[in-house]
Amino acid sequence: MSEDVSAPAPPGVVSPTFLRDARRLQRKLVEEYYGELASAEKPRRPVAYMLVGGNLTEILRSFGYDVVFPEIVGLNCAIKHQSLDNILHAESLGYGSDVCGYVKNDLGLQDLGGKTSFGQIPRPDLLVCSFSGCYIYVKWWEALAESYGAPLFMYDVPYMREETPRKEDIDYLVSQLWELVRLLERRTGRAFDLDKLKRVLAESRRAEDGWVDFLRAGRLRPSPIEAYFESIFYMFPINVLRGTAAAADFYGIVNEEVRTRVRDGNYPLPEEKYRVLVEGVPPYTNYRTFWNFFRKWGAVSVVATYPKVGGLFDRGFRHDPSRPFESIAEYSLGAYVNQSWPLRRKIIADYVKEYQADAAIIHGIKSCRSFTAGQGDLRDWLIHDQRVPTLYIESDHQDPRYFAAAQIKNRMDAFFESLEQRRAVAAAAGAATA
Repeated sequence: MSEDVSAPAPPGVVSPTFLRDARRLQRKLVEEYYGELASAEKPRRPVAYMLVGGNLTEILRSFGYDVVFPEIVGLNCAIKHQSLDNILHAESLGYGSDVCGYVKNDLGLQDLGGKTSFGQIPRPDLLVCSFSGCYIYVKWWEALAESYGAPLFMYDVPYMREETPRKEDIDYLVSQLWELVRLLERRTGRAFDLDKLKRVLAESRRAEDGWVDFLRAGRLRPSPIEAYFESIFYMFPINVLRGTAAAADFYGIVNEEVRTRVRDGNYPLPEEKYRVLVEGVPPYTNYRTFWNFFRKWGAVSVVATYPKVGGLFDRGFRHDPSRPFESIAEYSLGAYVNQSWPLRRKIIADYVKEYQADAAIIHGIKSCRSFTAGQGDLRDWLIHDQRVPTLYIESDHQDPRYFAAAQIKNRMDAFFESLEQRRAVAAAAGAATA
């Protein structure tokens, strides 16, 4: 992502000048990664397409593969206002208006030649579909396999029904991982190197430690991070570059910057009036506009669920070089969107307490059923069972036609006005009884 969110904001809205060295480094990593994938000057490494949730980056990386995540390509297209042309082209090919925006961006972009402003997206040599929480993934990857003629490996991940993974589920996944290893041996002509996989996993673990340190900074008051809007920028290394020294080193720089913010009092906003939990995928096509709706009211997201789609590392999971296949299987099961709704509700309720959130905002995505289904019930549960003021709004992550700025702004203004009124009433009642 390279939208310049540090540029001057509209009058009356504070610009997030706290985004500094780490943000510039993140942009550099993105540009270099896609630039190298398209480079004609270096020997081409094989490329595997994967999905973010429950991905198998470490195994692919141990065989010398580069990885491409069409979801992350779509994210970059949308935040740079390039997704609509791809979506319209996909619709001209026959894909309906209710199909996932990620899917349409990807298939439209592919049919248009794969060229973006941040690099040429290479064709896949292998398609790895981690069926983790969303059946659309299966049909999407089947369409890619038909279009590219690339081999397709289906990684069937059971739904997470209990907090502790079942042994039979782990065994089932490990058996599939060995199938992938055998496929990669045939494709590359290389023998599987367990020691190399362990080294990759050790770098993953180091990056995961740093990523969690960053996320947990949201527990401080005031929060030195923006856990929804800022975390989106810093998800690229933990997902795409995980298993490399560059990813692990990146979070060292990020966390040093966070410590500097605390020391200098350089926070997301001059005054943190509301600490907010955010659930749902961001509206990338109107990223800055949506962020400004929060800033206007002094609302800082101190914790968010979407940055956890690549792994619930802040809930204690780490890749383990001493248990390589078992830990990869556990990671795949633990993808956020692969959790049952009772488990997701518990995660969110725990976040509210741990991060002392004043309210929750749920952003539903029109074209993403896997993430959005159940969010209406979640809103009611948070309000009535947990006594957490909660707002539900809806647009889309890829299609700007579904972002009604005035309507969303009016609803958010009304929501924060009600929070202000509630505080005023509580303060008056407290004063009367003092």
